[in-house]
Amino acid sequence: MTLSTMTRESAGGTVRTLWIVGCIICMVIGVAIGYFADRVQHGFTAFSTQYQAVLLSNGAVYYGKLAGYGSPHPMLTDTFYILSKTDPNTKETTNILVKRGKELHEPDRMYLNANQIIFVEPVGTTSKVAHLITEASR
Repeated sequence: MTLSTMTRESAGGTVRTLWIVGCIICMVIGVAIGYFADRVQHGFTAFSTQYQAVLLSNGAVYYGKLAGYGSPHPMLTDTFYILSKTDPNTKETTNILVKRGKELHEPDRMYLNANQIIFVEPVGTTSKVAHLITEASR
C-alpha cells in the first residue's frame, strides 16, 4: 500500500464520518422544529375546563379561555373579571362578574406577559364563576 492510497482511504473515512454526523444533526434539528411547531400550533398547554382563572402579579384576576400558555405572550379571550361594590350605608359588599369588551376600546382579547402570570387555575364547571359566565353569555 502506498502513501497516496492510505491518504485516499483516510480521506474517504473522514468524508463518510462527516456525512453521518451531518445526517444526525439534520435529524435532531428536524425533530426540534417539529416539536416546537406542534407546541405553537396547539397552544402549549391544554386545559380540561373551558375557562381558566389567571392571577397576575398586580393582583388582578381574570377568567377566560386561555390559549398559548407557556409561550411568551399567552392570549385570554371571552374574558371576565369581578367588580366589588360596597354599599356606603350598609358596608355590604356585592361582587359582580363583568365581561370585558364593554370598555370604550371594546377589547375582544388580552395578550398577557407570561412573566406577569402568578398562576393559572381551571374554573370548575359547577362553580359560581362558571354559573355566572353562563348567565352573562346568554
